[in-house]
Amino acid sequence: MPHFALTLPNGHTADAQANATGFDLLIKQEVIAQLQHTPLGPTHSLLQGALPLEPHPHALLPLLAELFCRNAALREVTLELACSREFALAAVRHGVAYRMQAQATGWQLLVDYQSFWQQPALWLTAPSSAGLPLRYTFTGEKRHPLRAPKPQGVVYRRYLPELDSTITLRVADLARDLDTFHDWMNQDRVHRFWELAGDRESHAAYLQAQLDDPKVLPLIAEFDGEAFAYLETYWAKEDRLSPFFDVQDYDRGCHVLVGNSRHRGPAKVAVWMRTMSHYLFLDDPRTQRVVGEPRVDNLKFIAYLQSQGFAKLKEFHFPHKRAAMVVLEREAFFEQYGPGSAQ
Repeated sequence: MPHFALTLPNGHTADAQANATGFDLLIKQEVIAQLQHTPLGPTHSLLQGALPLEPHPHALLPLLAELFCRNAALREVTLELACSREFALAAVRHGVAYRMQAQATGWQLLVDYQSFWQQPALWLTAPSSAGLPLRYTFTGEKRHPLRAPKPQGVVYRRYLPELDSTITLRVADLARDLDTFHDWMNQDRVHRFWELAGDRESHAAYLQAQLDDPKVLPLIAEFDGEAFAYLETYWAKEDRLSPFFDVQDYDRGCHVLVGNSRHRGPAKVAVWMRTMSHYLFLDDPRTQRVVGEPRVDNLKFIAYLQSQGFAKLKEFHFPHKRAAMVVLEREAFFEQYGPGSAQ
């Protein structure tokens, strides 16, 4: 499948491919429109053309991905389309564009960096948590929203033009991942901070407990199908972290370990950190913060987090460690530190 293709609500596949002057827009591998591309500077591009057939507005997303995903400096795309008012309205309603304006030959649609990267259709590959209506329940004495059932399999996929690689997040599977998880947890550098070295049985019990816990979604991160990290995401409201800060209903957190040494180092840290945050923010638009509590002596990891927009708010005593409280705000992420950012 092409790098930015997606399946539309009607089941058809939408994609875009470069041509001599811009891009072809394809539905079911057939060209339905040709748009001319004019760079207006490092941060702004113009696309112009006619839409004789008007698909679902999400069909524009692969076209926009060819620009935003391949140019980290790009902040806005102007679409000047010969299209109906109904199509322009639908594009705004579906969040593909943030503003529409009438022109003599059709409609102008404005798309910015923030609105593009907050579109889940290109990246989420499993049902999100956002569809569950707000209803409260209790875990022990903690009152929190009822959480959606956990997804299965791959939940997030994104092609990385800068690495010519694809990163995926999938839900951990005990039969498939136990040997890898066991190996990673017994590495000295991992045990130093996780303190979970042990035998396969203890690791099987631990991983099964996370799979069974309604507040936790354990994920395996992969580059081109090769597992490299374990991400233990959680809802903060019902977590043991909640008494230590002003927790909100949809705050999410994540514990991380990179176990595959082939994918360690600063070249890939920004990629998987942004992917982690991107997934958590996309999974539910009500999530306004991603939080963490790394051990205070894990200075390298804290520095990495700060380089990706996390603010260190304080240090505090957990029962099992002294921790640093770090927070990433949704607005800061999508304005400055999103997955396509040059930072």
